[in-house]
Amino acid sequence: MISPADRQADRRAPRPEPRTTRPRPVETTALVARLTERDRWILRMLHEHRVLTTNQLATLAFPTPALALRRLSLLYRYGVLERFRPLRTRGSAPVHWVLAPAGATVLAAEAGISVRELGYNHQRTLAVAHSLHLTHTLGVSDWFATLTAHPPRDEHGEQAQVQAWWSQTRCQRLWGDLARPDAFGRYTHAETTLDFFLEYDLASTTLSRVAAKLHGYSELARTTGVITPVLLWAPTMLREANARDALRHTWQRLPDPHAVPIATAATELLRPSPEASPADQVWLPLDTDTDRKRLHELTTVWPQRTPPATSVDTEQTSTPLNGLIILAPPPPRPPASEFW
Repeated sequence: MISPADRQADRRAPRPEPRTTRPRPVETTALVARLTERDRWILRMLHEHRVLTTNQLATLAFPTPALALRRLSLLYRYGVLERFRPLRTRGSAPVHWVLAPAGATVLAAEAGISVRELGYNHQRTLAVAHSLHLTHTLGVSDWFATLTAHPPRDEHGEQAQVQAWWSQTRCQRLWGDLARPDAFGRYTHAETTLDFFLEYDLASTTLSRVAAKLHGYSELARTTGVITPVLLWAPTMLREANARDALRHTWQRLPDPHAVPIATAATELLRPSPEASPADQVWLPLDTDTDRKRLHELTTVWPQRTPPATSVDTEQTSTPLNGLIILAPPPPRPPASEFW
């Protein structure tokens, strides 16, 4: 029998939320008058990066998270976005957003192609919610969102800019037979521009495996003739120190070590400030005994790197690849006129 105390405890237990019926998606033709340029940018970003949270999109494109959630919820009601919230043992996770079939239809229509040519698959898109790599994917996005949202100013008061942020998927399509970075970025500060590959480390794999990736970067530099620095971001200074030992051991044995410039940093080095970002003085080059550098100062350490103007074309147009159409990468931020 159930005791009165058990009944009382059961009444206090949290109940599952009642199921709600999602509104029917808006017809594609009707979306023409409802989607703003920022909305379309959000669709392109989710197609590029697979999943982004409310906080990340708020950081990049909205004045406050509340305004971001309001607009994203409206896009969900339009049917162009899907959403999920992962379970956490403590606290609650932010809402995670992915591209819905209607959103893929919008992108395909803009490009003048079919959804099939776009390479969109609804089940594969939703599978990211259960992916073991979700934390890593969101960590890379956090890194770039923070770098983009908190740009330092130069001596003339001009803000730095993240001009390009490419996903792991795009990098794999371009260079996957040789190197597989977690992301590619282009960062401009005053008169200096730095192209880089990001290796985002969660200490979830062995350091020997991390260091082994240098062989791919070395072969990529040899094959293309393009020297692009590799930035390793570790969670702690201890992990960074151990990673530097492993990297140096492999790096010194490369055919041309200086064709793979490397710098490391750690999350622990960021000062406890809302303005802290990977642009700060946290970077330690692997091949020189210097103090830690700001991100833009790394350009003075590696004079042998390939100038960005001739290294990678970040203004790519949509291109065919194995029966798919690869859309041009979206800019890291939406049109400035819609930042409201």
